[in-house]
Amino acid sequence: MCNGISFDLSFAATEVEASSGIAKLSQALSSKGLPAHKAADVRIALAEAINNVVEHAYAGTTPASVKVHCRLHQSWLEILISDTGNPLPGFRVPEGAPAPLGERREDLPEGGFGWFLIHQLTSEIRYDRSEGCNRLSLRFSFLDAD
Repeated sequence: MCNGISFDLSFAATEVEASSGIAKLSQALSSKGLPAHKAADVRIALAEAINNVVEHAYAGTTPASVKVHCRLHQSWLEILISDTGNPLPGFRVPEGAPAPLGERREDLPEGGFGWFLIHQLTSEIRYDRSEGCNRLSLRFSFLDAD
């Protein structure tokens, strides 16, 4: 893995295909040398990002595909997720503040933690929108052994 490994996966932007794609990506990353102490972080961030594409980027449009390109090196992993859905609001990555919890169990939010988790689990996030294509890059550093 000194020079790095790259691989791609493309799937339809549906819940079923996204779930299958996330599982395939996680398995491929593990088999190609993803450090075990980062596997759960990567899977959670990947699932949150891809599910956002399915649920939000293609909301109100005909779902197309999600393309994922992974570059795995000894000390880092970069995942580039591309789609042709709606852009992120304001054409930027959301800040990632968690949804307010409220005081009662009934007040707990159903969602609102995805971007918070993505920010917490990655070492760098970049977003670009050009020519009708969203490109979200998630980078994970392996330098620490947390």
